[in-house]
Order: sequence, then C-alpha cells, then structure tokens
Amino acid sequence: MRWIKFGLLGLVCLGLLTNVSSAQKKKTTVTDAEINGGLKEALSKGVKFAVDNLGKEDGFFKNARVKIPLPKNLQKVEKGLRAAGQGKAVDEFILSMNRAAEKAVPVAFDVFVNAIKQMTFDDARKILFSGQDDSATQFFRRTSEETLRGKFRPIVEEFTAEAGVTQKYKNMIGKYPFAKQLLGKEATDLDGYVTQKALDGLFLLVADEEKKIRKDPIGRTSSLLKKVFGILK
Repeated sequence: MRWIKFGLLGLVCLGLLTNVSSAQKKKTTVTDAEINGGLKEALSKGVKFAVDNLGKEDGFFKNARVKIPLPKNLQKVEKGLRAAGQGKAVDEFILSMNRAAEKAVPVAFDVFVNAIKQMTFDDARKILFSGQDDSATQFFRRTSEETLRGKFRPIVEEFTAEAGVTQKYKNMIGKYPFAKQLLGKEATDLDGYVTQKALDGLFLLVADEEKKIRKDPIGRTSSLLKKVFGILK
C-alpha cells in the first residue's frame, strides 16, 4: 500500500514538473525581439482603436462608459438648477466638456508612439508575463500620462474658451445663490477636470483592446501577436 501511495505521489509530481517544463519551453520559443515587437504591435492597435473611437464628434458624449458628467460638486446642485429652469444650460455645459475631450484625444497617438519606441526588452517581458490583462496599458499610463496631460490641457483650454464653457458655468450658477453656497468658495478647475476625464477615457479604451487581444490572440491579431500572446494560453 505504501508503494502505491508513493507511486501515485511520484506520478503527480512528475505531472507538475512536466507542466512547468512545458510552460518554460513555451516561453523560450519566443525571442525577446518577438515579444518586444508583439507588444508594440498590440499597443499600437489599442491606441489606434481608442483614438479613432474617442477623437471624433460624440466619441465621449455618446459613449456611456466615458461620457464626462458634471463635476461632483456641481452634481450636488444639478437637480436644483434644472428645477430652476437651467436644464438647457446644464445640458449645453455637459456637451461642451465632452466636445473639449474629443478635440484633445487625437494628439495622443504621437505621444503613445514615442512611448512605444522607448519600450525595452525587459519592459516587454515584464508586461507579457505580469499576469495582469491590462499591464501594457499600465505601462503606458506610467510612461506617458503626464506628457499627455501637458498636450491635452492647452487643447481643452482653447476649446473651452472658444465655446465659452467657463462662461456657461458662471451663467448656470451665477443667478442662483443657493448653488454658490453649496459649491463653496473654492473655484472649480474645469479645464483640469475635463483633461483628467479625457485621459481616463482614453486609457480605459486602450485597456479594453489589450484585454481583447490577450483573450483571443488568434481571432483578432497578426501572426506575430498570435505567437507572442499564444504562449500565455
């Protein structure tokens, strides 16, 4: 009986070692250059998808997942503003914020391309074998978010100035003392708010595309991506 137990244990251990060996073999069949190239291709696809979908009219406004709502401090008084006959002003204000984000997003492509070029073999391996389905997007966020913020904000500021977003904000709450009291004295940085929401929406869609590629590398991508992401299956 003891020999049977040890024999079964040995078979289990052998099976585990075989699985580990197979996984290691899979990893070694893909070169650093292929991993690097595959991830760069995946990132490029994700970026193009996000920019194409968000950087157009209604890209933010008609996408419930990324649509920019009123800032939280304004949400507190939205019902009161609408009850006071300012519903149209509120709707125009929300539309203007989303239009500003849509105007800013297209400049992201060149920033992302530059970030992709800076990726090292070590970066690529860490991203691929991280076990997280959005690790490439996280890499993007770490390496390019502040650069993007610097690019986005001037575009947002220019659009909001042209569209009179700040003036619409003032007009919307200026006639109603109760709104000012609820908001407090601190000025709201509308341009900063729109810029951050634009960045959040952009990275969300890049992550969506990365997850799709990881989940179905055979059905959605090139032969290089099939090979690189296929080793994770």
